[in-house]
Amino acid sequence: MKRRLGIVGSFAVAGLVALVFAMVGRVTAQDWRTASQEPVGLAPVAATTPEPIVQVYAARVRGIRGVFGVHTWIAVKPTAATEYTVYEIIGWRLRWQDTALVVRHRAPDARWFGSEPELVAEKRGAGVEELIARIDKAAHAYPWAAEYTMWPGPNSNTFTAWVLRAVPELEADLPPTAIGKDYSGAKLIGSAPSGKGFQFSLFGLLGLTGSSVEGLEFNLLGLTFGLNPFDPAIKLPLVGRVGPARTFDTQVPEARLDEAKAGPLAEEPAL
Repeated sequence: MKRRLGIVGSFAVAGLVALVFAMVGRVTAQDWRTASQEPVGLAPVAATTPEPIVQVYAARVRGIRGVFGVHTWIAVKPTAATEYTVYEIIGWRLRWQDTALVVRHRAPDARWFGSEPELVAEKRGAGVEELIARIDKAAHAYPWAAEYTMWPGPNSNTFTAWVLRAVPELEADLPPTAIGKDYSGAKLIGSAPSGKGFQFSLFGLLGLTGSSVEGLEFNLLGLTFGLNPFDPAIKLPLVGRVGPARTFDTQVPEARLDEAKAGPLAEEPAL
């Protein structure tokens, strides 16, 4: 029995090593100076789409870090706007600025230094203008804009999760490779990154998340393992989400719209 377990363990380790090397080859194939930043066609053309839109994206980061993690961002287009505004944290900006928060007009579905983005969430139409206003408020209230730590956070995924907690109507399930999404500073218990359910997190290094959006996730040293029965998928470190293609309800639930209209325009994220 011990011999069999040893053989199985050896194969598992060999498979993991092979996977890592395969992913290293994939994410380091392009020089960052020449890597494509072209859009991939996941975002409606702003100039010909009058309705308001919010989209959340994730893409593998550059270099060896891309084996383990992704960079995430939020893009918005108000009613009749002819371009998108993207909110994201870019850590290297701190080398010459006092904030890593970047708010700019750019293609929302642009490749991230060669990596093709994945659409994580999308909302359009009625009620989205209110969401856009709350996204802007939450983004500018992000408490770690002057800090950046690749692991376990705060980083770009910590920022995206902060904003999503303030706007749970987006129902965004960040990928398990969004390392840093579970970082919440000294607060141990709060809502899940989607703003739904609950999360226990010890500085992003150990945690448990349960919600109707994320399903059940376990975080160990920033690596996420999970199962989502609501949008069927298995969640694994390195690999990411394994399951059928995502499906989105692009409309804001009316119940949430009524709550937003009855209360303040935006509340502080539950962190």
